[in-house]
Amino acid sequence: MTTKLSKISLPLKLTFLIFSMVLNCMGIVILQLSEAKITYDKLGFLESFKDIPVALISLFAVNFISKFGTKKSLILALSIVGICSLILPFVEVFWFYKLWFAIIGTCFAIGKICVFGVIRNNISDEKSLAKTMNSVEASFMIGIFVVNTGFGWLISSQFSQFWKFGFIMISILSAITIFLFSRLEIAEPLKKDKENLVKELSTFVSPFILVFLFVLFSIVFVEQSFNSWLPSFYKNHLKVNSFFALQASSFLALFSYVGRMITSNIIHRFALSRYYIVCLILIVSVLLVIIGIQFLGAENSRILLFLFPIIGLFLSPLYPVINSKMITRIDKEKVNIFTSLVVIFSSLGSSVSSIMMSILFNNQLLNYYSVYILFAVLVLFSISLVYFSMSRKTLEK
Repeated sequence: MTTKLSKISLPLKLTFLIFSMVLNCMGIVILQLSEAKITYDKLGFLESFKDIPVALISLFAVNFISKFGTKKSLILALSIVGICSLILPFVEVFWFYKLWFAIIGTCFAIGKICVFGVIRNNISDEKSLAKTMNSVEASFMIGIFVVNTGFGWLISSQFSQFWKFGFIMISILSAITIFLFSRLEIAEPLKKDKENLVKELSTFVSPFILVFLFVLFSIVFVEQSFNSWLPSFYKNHLKVNSFFALQASSFLALFSYVGRMITSNIIHRFALSRYYIVCLILIVSVLLVIIGIQFLGAENSRILLFLFPIIGLFLSPLYPVINSKMITRIDKEKVNIFTSLVVIFSSLGSSVSSIMMSILFNNQLLNYYSVYILFAVLVLFSISLVYFSMSRKTLEK
């Protein structure tokens, strides 16, 4: 089974790469549309049009995937993403961005459940699963780097007015990935009799699962504070141009990629919980240094451009590590419904984070950007300690 997974790793990674680019172009859209005099409060709610459909569709996506199969569902989701990305450059009205992100979010819900299902149905060992998830999700970070670097170059060139045509490349990549999937034989999970959705969800109603879901919510909350809003922070607070703001933000994604790849190669040597906690401690340490420079030195010091990306090294492993630790405890037959809950709470974390950040930016409170994120990380730290404590007690029973 592990051999079979190695053969499909490329299309799985490309799937996450594509979804990463379309989901994380939000920072670029915010940057460009804010120059078109669209206010930050409107742009903050734009994220909700991406995340709320993800939350709403995830539970129904499970039955859809079970009916049509993982492979066909993935190909359909990628086809829709490719078509939508091909249309976007030719539409000017703001409402279409809302519709576009809603469609992208729906496709991502289907795509993520399919990818998680493929991995879970091929690997049972906790550390092997963590290694694979870090490797596949590392491509998500590369997507952020590629989209920021590529669009940054386009925006700063003489063809800046055609920046939206960069989405055509995403359409081409979608077509390549669909072709790769069409040539593969993917093992599908055993079909079972259709059960009541409420009954299936009730099996996951426990304090332990709820704490885990709030940990995921908090991780994505922190991640989104960087991914969508760091370019605007660089431009508005540190007074750099759009190109440099995007390139500096790209390094956050690059460091995040390195963090996940390092994790995938060394995670088998450590206890997952200890590795996770050490990463959190290092994030807090870097944020304290940043806050010290801001409030004791020059608040707009350019060194901040280089300190923020370092956080990616330690932030990026949290999501796949905590997911892999929990998902190995879930029965293979229930992994799709469980993944839908993961997607729901992740999307809610992303949406709430963006709304909070839009309030921060709209009220000119950029000085407190790093303090705000530190507070969120400390909340995540506290919830994570509760989760690991409950995890140990569950294993002892």
